Amino acid sequence: MPSIPFFRCLLFTLALGVPASAWAEGPRTIKDLEFAAVDGQSLKLDLYLPAAENPPLVVWIHGGGWRAGSKARCQVSWLADHGYAVASISYRLSSQAIFPAQIHDCKAAVRWLRASSKKYGYSVNRIAVAGSSAGGHLAALLGMTGDVKELEGAVGGNLDQSSRVQAIVDYFGPVDFVLRTKSQPHKTTAEGAPVRLLLGGPADQRVELAQLASPVTHVTADDPPLLIFHGLKDNTVLFRQSQRMVDVYTRAKLPVILQTLENSKHGGAEFFEGGRRTALLEFLQRHQREPAATDGKPVAAP
Repeated sequence: MPSIPFFRCLLFTLALGVPASAWAEGPRTIKDLEFAAVDGQSLKLDLYLPAAENPPLVVWIHGGGWRAGSKARCQVSWLADHGYAVASISYRLSSQAIFPAQIHDCKAAVRWLRASSKKYGYSVNRIAVAGSSAGGHLAALLGMTGDVKELEGAVGGNLDQSSRVQAIVDYFGPVDFVLRTKSQPHKTTAEGAPVRLLLGGPADQRVELAQLASPVTHVTADDPPLLIFHGLKDNTVLFRQSQRMVDVYTRAKLPVILQTLENSKHGGAEFFEGGRRTALLEFLQRHQREPAATDGKPVAAP
């Protein structure tokens, strides 16, 4: 007999207007679609498409300390079973290019996805971005710098398309490199530290670049709603990073939810199961409603 969580997820699917046939047919996957080519490297994404018509889209950004990881590990691909399209994207790692290359690549993916929406059949006005760890950082930065020229770049073209999104989901990502330099210098300034590799030098010597790369410095009144998941026992990215993000969002009077996992460290299956899965679905349903008709341009976040 199906479990209670199964029925709850089915209700979410029906609430999104997904026909029963979509639940039966399941999603389809399209792998390795090139969205840009830069410095001789092909940047690709994978699409997980539900059978539903004009579904919301969730863009997934993988983690790995900006120096490892792959789009192949898409921890939210299951959303396609609930009527969401999911795009798992790649970006240049820190061994290939330093910041802001990574955010340029992520924004290029969003612009390409908007330009390709009619071909693949998802909504351009209901795009959320999500990611874990380094991907959570990039998701937050992307969501809080929609159409910000300094971080937009020109990778992949499609410059007539917006990089703005309507919701952000951050799984335990660092958001303040200046604060992190004080609390975790081994992550930001030491030889071989992931942030040092990302910035091309110690964060305490590249302060302006560290600030530019920190989502907390870009928060403005029109930023999208934010959902954060973080383990209280995380020693890789300290819980204080997410508290800092909540403080900044709260002062800006923006919608923010922090889901605390009291016994969790940095990552783990529990972040994508049970109540956390339900919390994600509820958040996306609330903030990815179809807006009123527009002239084709993405609408601002509520």
